[in-house]
Amino acid sequence: MTMKIKTPIKRAYYETIKKLITPGKALFIVGPRRAGKTTFLTQIINTQFRNKKVKTVTGDNITTQQVLSTPDLAALKEFISNYEVLAIDEVQLIPNVGATLKLILDHFPNLYILATGSASLEITHKVGEPLVGRKFTITLYPFAMYELRRYFFNNDYELKENLPSILIYGTYPEVLLASNTTIKRALLQELVGSYIFRDILQLEKLKYPFLLERLLKLLAYQIGSTVSYNELANELGIDVKTVQKYLWLLQKSYIIVQVPNYTRNKRNELKKSKKYYFVDLGIRNAVLNDFSEFNLRPDKGALWENFIFMERLKKHSILLDYTNMYFWRTKTKQEIDLIEEKDGRILPYGLKLTNSKAKSPKAFKTYYPDAQRLTVINENNFLDFIA
Repeated sequence: MTMKIKTPIKRAYYETIKKLITPGKALFIVGPRRAGKTTFLTQIINTQFRNKKVKTVTGDNITTQQVLSTPDLAALKEFISNYEVLAIDEVQLIPNVGATLKLILDHFPNLYILATGSASLEITHKVGEPLVGRKFTITLYPFAMYELRRYFFNNDYELKENLPSILIYGTYPEVLLASNTTIKRALLQELVGSYIFRDILQLEKLKYPFLLERLLKLLAYQIGSTVSYNELANELGIDVKTVQKYLWLLQKSYIIVQVPNYTRNKRNELKKSKKYYFVDLGIRNAVLNDFSEFNLRPDKGALWENFIFMERLKKHSILLDYTNMYFWRTKTKQEIDLIEEKDGRILPYGLKLTNSKAKSPKAFKTYYPDAQRLTVINENNFLDFIA
C-alpha cells in the first residue's frame, strides 16, 4: 500500500524546542541516526533564527574539531565573532567539546547554542558532564504517531489504513516516505548494516563488536518478555558484565530502550528484571530479516506491545510530559504490560491487540490499592492514547 501523506513534513517537537531555546544554555537534540536531526536543525534555523546571524558547523569537519576540542578563549572569540547563534551538527564527533561549550557559555552569555548528536551524551567524550545545569536535552525519535495524525494523514481512517505497514517498516523518515516496499526493505537493511552501530564502533573499543548484531537478534525475539542477562551471556559465550555493557551501549545509541520492573520491594515482585523494546520496529524486523505481513505473523502481539509502548514514550517526549514508565511482574507470573507513574498516581495499562477484557491481578490490587483501574489499550482505542 502506498502511503498517502501530506507534505511538507513537520515535526511536533518544534513546539517543544521553542520553549527550551534560550541564550546562556546549550540545547542538545539527540536521537537515532537518520531520524531527521539535521533536517530538523535546519528547520529551526530557518524559522526561529531567520533574522539572526547563524554559524553552522559539522562535527566531522577537521577545522571545527580543532577549534571546538580545545578550550582556547582567543581562538573561540575569533571563531564565533559577530554571530548570534552557533549550530553544531554531529557534536559527538568532537573530543572534549563539553568543556569548550562551557567556556563559550561563560564568555558569550547572549549566544544561542544548538547541537545535534546521534549518540547519548553519556558516551560521547563526556560532552554533557561539564555542562550540568547549562543545557537542555531532547530526544528526536523517528516520526511519532502523534505527528502522523496531525501533519501527515488527512484523517484517522487513512492513518489506520497504513498502520500495518508502519508496524512492519517503522517510521524512519526515509523509510516512511519510500514509494514501495522494495525500497523500504533496502533502506532498513542499509540502516542495520551501515548506520545503527556506527557511533558505538566509533566511540568504544569493543572486544567483540560482531556480537552486537547477535545480541540485537536475540533481543528481537524477546520483545515483550523479561530478559535474563545470564541466558544472553550463555547464548553469546561472553560474561554477564559484557552483556550489560553492550545493552547499555545499544540504549545510548537509541536502538533499544530499557524498561524496569515496577516494585516497592513486595515479597513476590521481581525486583531486577528488565524488558527491552526497539525504538523502531522497522529496525527490529530488519535485524530478523522478516517483513512478512502483519496479520499473518505469529509475533504480532509482541509487535503491538512494542509499538504502543514506544509511541506512548514519543508522545511524552514531544509534550515534555515527564512520566516514569514500567512493567510489573511477580515470581508467580502475574503481570501488567505498562505502568505509568506521575505526580503520585499509578496508572496500569494492558497492551492487547484484540478487544479483550482484563483487570489488574489480585496481587497488584493488594500491593497498590491506590492505583487506578487497569485500562486495556487495543486496536479500537489506541489512537488517543498514543497520538
